[in-house]
Amino acid sequence: MAALDLFGRRWTLRIIWELGNEPLGFRLLQRRCDGMSSSVLQQRLTELQEARLAEVLRDGNYTLTPLGHDARESLGPVIEWSRRWAAELADAPPTAAEGAGDGQRNRF
Repeated sequence: MAALDLFGRRWTLRIIWELGNEPLGFRLLQRRCDGMSSSVLQQRLTELQEARLAEVLRDGNYTLTPLGHDARESLGPVIEWSRRWAAELADAPPTAAEGAGDGQRNRF
């Protein structure tokens, strides 16, 4: 449950995703995360460091630890499932609720 709590926090998975390819400095990571606020980014990076999923290198860049890379890799099946789900939703005809024009949106 602790892992689900950590991964469920806003921006956490995005940060893990972005750090999975290469170490990044704070500002570049912030830009790659669509300009999230610096306070939220700092908080999430601190949480990831406390969870031993990320660390700061000597040059000041952030990177995933081996445990962080394992976490990112373990999300692979979820990513594949989400691609199938998106394709399924794209191919599906609108439901009665979607076509009703009442202004309600799908809450996925």
